[in-house]
Amino acid sequence: MPIPTLVTFIIYFILLLGIGFYFYRKSVSIEDYLLGGRRMGAWVTALSAQASDMSGWLLMALPGAIYLGGMGKTWIAIGLFAGTVLNWKLVSGRLRVYTQKTDTITLPCFFEQRFGDPTGLLRVVSAIIILLFFTIYASAHLQATGHLLDSTFGIQYGTAVIIGGSIIIAYTFLGGFLAVCWTDLFQGSLMVLALIVVPSVAYLKVGGAESISQAMKLKGISTSLLPAKGTAGLLAIVSMMAWGVGYFGQPHILTRFMSVKSIAKLPESMTIAIVWVVISLGGAVIVGFIGIGMFDNLAAEGEHEKVFIYMIGEVMHPWLAGIMLAAILSAIMSTIDSQLLVSSSALTEDFYKKAIKKNATEKEIVLVGRICVIIISVIALILALRPSDTILGIVAYSWGGFGAAFGPLVLFGLFSKKTGWQSALAGMVMGTVVLIVWKQIGLGEYMYEIVPGFMANCMTIFLVNIAVGQKNEKILTQFEEVITVITAEK
Repeated sequence: MPIPTLVTFIIYFILLLGIGFYFYRKSVSIEDYLLGGRRMGAWVTALSAQASDMSGWLLMALPGAIYLGGMGKTWIAIGLFAGTVLNWKLVSGRLRVYTQKTDTITLPCFFEQRFGDPTGLLRVVSAIIILLFFTIYASAHLQATGHLLDSTFGIQYGTAVIIGGSIIIAYTFLGGFLAVCWTDLFQGSLMVLALIVVPSVAYLKVGGAESISQAMKLKGISTSLLPAKGTAGLLAIVSMMAWGVGYFGQPHILTRFMSVKSIAKLPESMTIAIVWVVISLGGAVIVGFIGIGMFDNLAAEGEHEKVFIYMIGEVMHPWLAGIMLAAILSAIMSTIDSQLLVSSSALTEDFYKKAIKKNATEKEIVLVGRICVIIISVIALILALRPSDTILGIVAYSWGGFGAAFGPLVLFGLFSKKTGWQSALAGMVMGTVVLIVWKQIGLGEYMYEIVPGFMANCMTIFLVNIAVGQKNEKILTQFEEVITVITAEK
């Protein structure tokens, strides 16, 4: 076991727990625990949003996809970059103003208030979707944690999953949103440092672009941006670019927009976020290409998603390797902690407070939220102990689920004045069902399931709006007031 790397990891774990303890007493209300009291600054908002977005798949699954598929897989990164920019540009400001106007701190509650749903069905169904896909999503990141600790320290996979999961649960349980955001600030900085340093050193060691190009030819890996010929190639590009569409429906990213101190902070946050994304996605893609020239047998052994881990061990001094490997753990933790918190909010704010005990005290709700973090974590741990797919495959399904279910609702909610709750509910259900059925019958091999799911959701909302539009005068007036505020603050 590499002692310098072990020492680095232990220090890193202690730091995370320290942040959790520090914010334990600061999370006194449910808005503090789930949304940081809506007082986050520009840097924290930007790096927290992007670190929780990119997750372990950025440093493991994306380089692994490039290692296997070559140039044709870069469309995933291009789609994600475009989605990031559009999400900040179109959604962030309006969502921040609208959630404050409706006095909502979770996405399900926002849908209920925004569309004027008197039945509570929008809130309940969307909360169930959050619990379903985030539990699956969290299991993927725990799986990545297991692979990291297994490869680094030789710890048995199941034990590694439990150790990593326990640390994440501890600081999320203690500090809530404030702890998660401040750890994300640190973790996001560490991630981008690793994606600059490691590829730079590895590029020189492997012999530059010519050596990588020769290795790609020897292994028969494509150097073309077109993944396949004809229609199949175009469908593949659409599928990979469609990752960007998923941004509009990701609750763990959207909550960052809700938490910023003021809409005036968002342009600065957007600039920081876009620079971070360019460096991070570019670095991850380069890691995959360098890995082709550096390692021969990862694909045959099913180890391609560990290419960055092996690269760090190959080119970094043990002490520096510990820091760089901690960056991978940072990527994993910065997403799963956010997912646990959003899932907890679905149970506490959207179920417990609204349906079970409406007069619950703030202290009681925060306690219930912490208990829910543990319950959801245990379920995700059980799923992660028996992985059934690659990290990229699991993340793609969960990401697509949120994009298809919530993305159109967010866009119609922020830009369509006359969308009614019946339209939103029908669209959300249709998008989710189409996505699941498309995946289950095997059509996901030809087209990423987010595409038909997102389209079905949009079409359903459009058609139902024709028959049953928004007629609630209070909701219509509220929309106009939000637009006025946004226009004034710009």
